[in-house]
Amino acid sequence: MKIPFCLPLIDKDVNQEVLSCLNETGWLTTGPKVRLLEDEITELCQTRSTICVNSWTSGMLLLIRWLDLDEEDEIIVPAYTYAASAFSVINSRVKCVFVDVNSDFTINIDEVEKAITKNTKAIMPVDLGGLPIDYIGLNTLLNKESVISKFNPKTDFQRKIGRPIVLSDAAHSIGSLIDGVPTPLFSDFSVFSFHSVKNITTGEGGAITFKIFDEVQDELILKELRLLSLNGQNKTAFEKNSIGGWKYDITTNGLKVNMPDINAAIGLAQIKKYKSILLPEREQIFLKYNSVLSQYSWAILPTFSIDNRKSSCHLYQLRIEGFEEQQRDELISRLASIDIGVNVHYIPLPMLSYFKSIGLEIKDFPSSYNLYKNEISLPIYNDLSIESVEYVCEKLVEFVNKIIK
Repeated sequence: MKIPFCLPLIDKDVNQEVLSCLNETGWLTTGPKVRLLEDEITELCQTRSTICVNSWTSGMLLLIRWLDLDEEDEIIVPAYTYAASAFSVINSRVKCVFVDVNSDFTINIDEVEKAITKNTKAIMPVDLGGLPIDYIGLNTLLNKESVISKFNPKTDFQRKIGRPIVLSDAAHSIGSLIDGVPTPLFSDFSVFSFHSVKNITTGEGGAITFKIFDEVQDELILKELRLLSLNGQNKTAFEKNSIGGWKYDITTNGLKVNMPDINAAIGLAQIKKYKSILLPEREQIFLKYNSVLSQYSWAILPTFSIDNRKSSCHLYQLRIEGFEEQQRDELISRLASIDIGVNVHYIPLPMLSYFKSIGLEIKDFPSSYNLYKNEISLPIYNDLSIESVEYVCEKLVEFVNKIIK
């Protein structure tokens, strides 16, 4: 039985939505499908404003540009994440300050508190695997007098917020909940990824969603982000293409990070049934793994829900008690030899060549290394059958026991 690590969901609904884009609207770049997808995201997240972009990275670069941060400013990022989290800061010429994580892969709030300085403008927590970080705890920290007194605002927006801004790396966590409500309501901005392997995909793509002030002020922020996302152009190509609508202006130095309609069509077909069908299917797979693997003392199960936080089940990050890197890698090789695809999420940033070259050392992030050395991500995606999950578990258990012996 061949089981890939991940497959995007391309079904009849996706085909119909894409064909609608090709045959009915006749429009491929940013247009009506993008606006419909933005509306669906806003409704799912119970936020007020959403803008779709062409990747998670573009979305975070756009946000940092809009926040008007510079080389004196700092953003705190966990060391256990994908490189894009850090590069969105570094490539914005803002100082990236790294902290360690907890045993559930989420940012360590105590370490965040130690890292905050007068130059800290934002925190970028990462909902790794789909489990929301403790946003209630983080917000409590950021509203402490000791933190607020250090905050040094430079812009009107920063002054209105009055504390470090929460820029949530929600690449994995669309559909996650805290206290039964969508996670984005607990941060200032949330940035999603719609890459091919994500819970909802547009092939490549992302979105920023938020609900910060009142309707008027949030609409103004959205308008400014849209302007920045289109090279500072005050009309979309769709608007310019209307009869007599050719005239436009460039009002600021922007980026080119808009999402095309042809991509939005894929995500639009999926998000319409995400809450009712697709997310429950992922939860069923996640819980099936937990049910089978909980029987084994060596299995450190990933968190489905804890306290008030519920995962979107993007990844199934199993850890093997007592395994070191070499044993974990051997397990992956054995599974690959029988066509079972697995992965590792992620190699901590201080273990990667670029981040070593700028002075990061893994010894300074012991929790990150302890998670990485025995982590293995098992297949979890829509249309993965329960029989396939059982087969993965059967072979996993067989190989783990052989390696242990």
